[in-house]
Amino acid sequence: MNKFARTLLAPAVAAALLTACESRPVDNQTTADTADSIHETSQVSAAKGPAAENTALHTATASPVETFGKPVIYQVLPRLFGNTNATNKPWGTIEENGVGKFSDFTPEALQAVRELGANYIWYTGALHHAVVRDYTEFGIANDDPDVVKGRAGSPYAVKDYYSVNPDLAEDPAKRLQEFRELIARSHEAGLKVIIDIVPNHVARNYQSLDKPEGVRDFGADDDTSVAYARDNNFYYVPGEPFQVPVADDGYRPLNGEAHPLVDGEFTEVPAKWTGNGSRAPQPAQGDWYETVKINFGVRPDGSHDFAELPADFANKDYKAHAAFWADKDVPDSWKKFREITDYWLAFGVDGFRYDMSGMVPVAFWSYLNSSIKMQKPDALLLAEIYQPDLYRDYIHLGKMDYLYDKVGTYDAIRAVMEGKAGTDPLVDIQNSLEGIEDNMLRFMENHDEQRISSPEFAGNPQAGIPAMVVSATISGAPTLLYFGQELGEPGAGDAGFGKASRTTIFDYWSVPSIRRWNNEGQFNSENLSDAEQQLRDTYRRLLAFSTSSEALRGDYTDLHSYNRKHGQGYSDQQFAFARWAPQERLVVVANFADTAKSLTLKLPAELLQQWQLQDGRYPMSEKLQGAAGAELSVENGEGKVALELEPFESVILQLEN
Repeated sequence: MNKFARTLLAPAVAAALLTACESRPVDNQTTADTADSIHETSQVSAAKGPAAENTALHTATASPVETFGKPVIYQVLPRLFGNTNATNKPWGTIEENGVGKFSDFTPEALQAVRELGANYIWYTGALHHAVVRDYTEFGIANDDPDVVKGRAGSPYAVKDYYSVNPDLAEDPAKRLQEFRELIARSHEAGLKVIIDIVPNHVARNYQSLDKPEGVRDFGADDDTSVAYARDNNFYYVPGEPFQVPVADDGYRPLNGEAHPLVDGEFTEVPAKWTGNGSRAPQPAQGDWYETVKINFGVRPDGSHDFAELPADFANKDYKAHAAFWADKDVPDSWKKFREITDYWLAFGVDGFRYDMSGMVPVAFWSYLNSSIKMQKPDALLLAEIYQPDLYRDYIHLGKMDYLYDKVGTYDAIRAVMEGKAGTDPLVDIQNSLEGIEDNMLRFMENHDEQRISSPEFAGNPQAGIPAMVVSATISGAPTLLYFGQELGEPGAGDAGFGKASRTTIFDYWSVPSIRRWNNEGQFNSENLSDAEQQLRDTYRRLLAFSTSSEALRGDYTDLHSYNRKHGQGYSDQQFAFARWAPQERLVVVANFADTAKSLTLKLPAELLQQWQLQDGRYPMSEKLQGAAGAELSVENGEGKVALELEPFESVILQLEN
């Protein structure tokens, strides 16, 4: 069978994975401190099955922004980005700690992001998720703190898919208009807009006030007398009421503060399955108890209840996938998510980041993503997924553009930075991605991961430079930059539900480095330290080069393995490779060591033949920092480059034509 067309999980395997979900702890929807362990153990129900009725396509609003060959995504939480209140009281209220607004993304702020090198901006937490603050004067039902994580709520417990977070609006009654204006400002700055879609689960108190006419809420038409029905949106525990988890770690909603709704109760009869798959009417504290799992037509035993997607469709384009689903009857949840993405495409959004997409069947992604591409072919579709054995299915069958490269490249580089491993594993990881390397999103920070500068990670922003150089240049894949990373933000401070080392996604808080850069709306370097300015400039240079270089979308040769055998002074604390296109030939060398290195890098005869280099001396310019270049000496068919690298220094050397 074609390696890109492996059969999806058999029912027995899917059933086992569904069962495994029940006992899993928390991930990015819960305490961020356990996110890493979840990402390593999260499971998938990727069964296939009978399916789908097509709904009419909406007209997507064309983006005035150009399409980018190598996306650079700037991820930002609007709740935190524009907040200049320095109080940062743990568990502080919105009145005490303040909150960022859509309006804080001024033309000046957005232009600064664009000038940093980003061409996409991912507004994390823009959708209306469960919050504790009272917005009943705007017709919004209160959310119960017993089933809300933190005081500000998790961005991944979406309460209304057709609206945005009222916290982020100057006037909550006009919150959608304010977000529409933000999209327009982003486009004017040359930035395309990405928002989250969270298909695996929704908030326990899901209720859409702003849905279009004819759209029904999740669960509105469910038969709650049965655990499963194909067109139910949720799974149920018939006859059993939901019970709030018993805190076994001293946790108390709102840190024990008195609140009229904090009573250890939440009315839900019958109980629904919890977001991570727990079937217990009383989930554990470590479960995703603030959310309920969406039913995509996967039966409780793991078998599927929707149409089979032929394996040879791995070789077909999105148009063929859309045609396949056109006459199929699909589960109701599929249609609801298609209505949601139709809505936001028409609103002007340019792409979606899909949360925990590996927990949703591949066939659904074929259905949804082909629909999106039929409306907006250049829409960016990014999947959070942690199962390497499913990568090719999600790209070729699921029609994803890009996938998280977390359990491969990120984990391996992090191990080097923490002194737990050398760079040797990166060779095999890159080889394992052959054919899909340009589909893998590369990052060293995001909302789930610890900040590079935190003591719990590297404790030094300079250690992140070689990591980002390798991440941004090893392939033509997108690069993600998490706001504040370019300033060495350490994520310090216990914010409440969100703990130090990760910038909180659950609390009202502000980010010290971003506040300094904000500088009363000027978004300049005036209040930044010299180290922060230099770090930001390094990121700017790297991102600018990565998006302009043709070689980084060309051929790749591993130099690491050759130099581990033949290089002089080269060790598993360095990593080197070559990239080239017809008019551009590059050698990238990253020094992960915290000490200076003197080495002679050797280029094998095979590469020199590719580059058509005869014996002689060839000047090389340095493209990252504008430092002194080097010289490539070719003798008897082997190349040598002598280098003096400072601690954590990386060089991008371009052969002069």
